[in-house]
Amino acid sequence: MRISRTLPVAAVVAAAGVLSLAAVPAQAAEYSSALKVKGVQYDAPGRDSNKCSGGNTAAEYLTIKNYSKTAKVNLKGYVVKDAAGNKFTFTKSHTLEPGDYIKLRGGRGTDSDTKNVVYRQNCNFLWNNDKDTIYFYKPGGARADVHSYTKKANDRDGNGYINYHG
Repeated sequence: MRISRTLPVAAVVAAAGVLSLAAVPAQAAEYSSALKVKGVQYDAPGRDSNKCSGGNTAAEYLTIKNYSKTAKVNLKGYVVKDAAGNKFTFTKSHTLEPGDYIKLRGGRGTDSDTKNVVYRQNCNFLWNNDKDTIYFYKPGGARADVHSYTKKANDRDGNGYINYHG
């Protein structure tokens, strides 16, 4: 009696699917959120200076966009964190219309819905210039989006900006 050592095609395909799912990095997961990180200017142009007066922390920013075609979304209660645990919580109401965006900037300034800007009111840089992870959480704590980057792998033109969700 001969015993076949081949697996049915369906079993091989199923096993391959399980293996490929396990190899998917966390940042590749799609979260059910209308708001996502559109891009990050992780390295402010010029020499880094986190002085509140004359520094360039405002030139470092995170763009968050409402990708919904119909829903308005209020940013109040959303949280942005980096890999080291530094965080910013949107404490004021900022409603994003479908397709609208806001730039979360470092430094001090006046928030403006009409200019699509929120300032962290902190003159320290949030993002590392070599590598970091951007975590974006919904008000209830569920993850809305996450992206890891390295300067070498993700910023091929070297301008300090990475685009995520077009």
